[in-house]
Amino acid sequence: MSKIIAVTSGKGGTGKSTVCAGLGYTLAKQGHRTLLIELDFGLRCLDIMFGLDNDIKYDLGDVLKGSKTALEAVAQVPMASNLSILCAPKTLTTVTAEQIVDICRSVKKYFEYIIIDTGAGISSHVFDIVEQANLILVVSTPDPVCIRDASLMSDEFYNRGNKSQRLIINKISKKVIGESLVNNLDEIIDKIGVQLIGVIPDDFKMTVATGKGTPIPTDSAALKAFDAISKRLGGEFVPLTVKTS
Repeated sequence: MSKIIAVTSGKGGTGKSTVCAGLGYTLAKQGHRTLLIELDFGLRCLDIMFGLDNDIKYDLGDVLKGSKTALEAVAQVPMASNLSILCAPKTLTTVTAEQIVDICRSVKKYFEYIIIDTGAGISSHVFDIVEQANLILVVSTPDPVCIRDASLMSDEFYNRGNKSQRLIINKISKKVIGESLVNNLDEIIDKIGVQLIGVIPDDFKMTVATGKGTPIPTDSAALKAFDAISKRLGGEFVPLTVKTS
């Protein structure tokens, strides 16, 4: 049985898609067959991040129209042999939670992990889709608006009975901790009220790699953080690569 993980955030700009890409890449490098499903309709980016901008023949739109099966529309990522992506269509398209469940059900025997890159925002549409996941990863940055929106979203998940939540704090740097936005990372964790699973540093090497669609350098601080989170998803005890205080 594959594990379905929904990556979500209350506000755009948290780096949610980068988190999905980083987790998918490291899980695949660890030997896990992994599929990323992108739901940011009209704003897709996973193809660029993995150097497949001109190589995507089919996408989720073709699956929803019924012209292709989910497996036929999946694209293999050359830089990580165990990683596949199902890209969002470039045009706005409606989708239901039931359709996403059917897609996951049709491919789950081929993958160990299915990571759903949800659209940002607090809406019933996002909640309905995320409810189908085995685990919800809530992504926030140290920005006070992001923190508040992540807290509101998490509270709604809890109200709906979704207890399996973990927090990823993204875009961390010394400039924002203790000097500008928050005193320490524990303050963010307390305000959002979700157990931490990982902290991702603001890393220029990661930004360049995902922007150019090239492999993430092995000395990337963000890559090391994603590798640690991926191992925690599998039940391993791995210390944080970025301290919380």
